[in-house]
Amino acid sequence: MDLTQGTLEEKNSRAKKMMLWFGIISLVMSFAGWTSAFVVSSSRPDWLKDFQLPNAFIISTVIILISSITFVLAKKALKNNNRQQTALFLFATLALGIAFIFYQFNGFQQIIDLGYNFTGPTSNVTMSYIYLIAIVHILHVVVGLFCLLVVIYNHFKQKYNASKMLGFELAATFWHFIDILWVYLFLFLYFVR
Repeated sequence: MDLTQGTLEEKNSRAKKMMLWFGIISLVMSFAGWTSAFVVSSSRPDWLKDFQLPNAFIISTVIILISSITFVLAKKALKNNNRQQTALFLFATLALGIAFIFYQFNGFQQIIDLGYNFTGPTSNVTMSYIYLIAIVHILHVVVGLFCLLVVIYNHFKQKYNASKMLGFELAATFWHFIDILWVYLFLFLYFVR
């Protein structure tokens, strides 16, 4: 297929999707670098080998997986022209995204309660990596929440329908990416010592 073919709207759609994928690929590379550094650093003598992630991180993982399901349900409802159900699932996704961030910070508090801070005399290189990776991911979830708010706003302005949903699809793709990314990061941090 020739990417220069099609209407202006089709070209615009392809360009926006390609830009999103370039952004996602750059994020994958960044997190691959941090997780690689984590593995390399795990050979240090001061590395914590017996640390368990707080339960709040497990809860946040379940929450973010459910948020992907609600976004899929919102898209399905939009394709069926059920505007009320679409709004309901979009708001559920938004609430779950906020709950994810809440439980992430709850997990940080549990780490602090164990005596490990991000920096300073009570910091540890293992915990610093966990803080860094999780906080950078949270920043991307915040971007995802902003995108979701734009989608909700545009939904109420009736800019989307079953045949016109580019912005909706772009936001959903990014949301699913940050969800999958967190599952990878959680499993990595849980099992790699």
